[in-house]
Amino acid sequence: MPSQPNAVGNGQVLRPETNEKPPSKWEVYEQILRVPVYAVFSRYTNRLRVFALNAGRYQELELSDSRVWIADLSLGLGLWEGEFQGIDRLWLRWYDVDGNWILTEAEQRLRESGIDPDQFLNR
Repeated sequence: MPSQPNAVGNGQVLRPETNEKPPSKWEVYEQILRVPVYAVFSRYTNRLRVFALNAGRYQELELSDSRVWIADLSLGLGLWEGEFQGIDRLWLRWYDVDGNWILTEAEQRLRESGIDPDQFLNR
């Protein structure tokens, strides 16, 4: 017989049952972790939505050309159309302060070999 009130025979402790639901992902990011910028991309609609924490609540940002600059990271996030891992579609991609896409590993290897990835990959 277990000696703790909520213990079962294998040593696990059970939490008392409550009617409370666990917090949603949104609530975790907004209220618990307080993530300053929250981005949501739907691969079904190809829509990027970005929210910024303002006075403890997320407010949706207006995007310019499906891009958002995140000053705290000194990076931008946007939608890029092209092929990645054999799949041609819209992808989320980081860009730098000048608006240039951050190179993937494969693109970086091409550049290091003296090959312009943009010409090689026909973008």
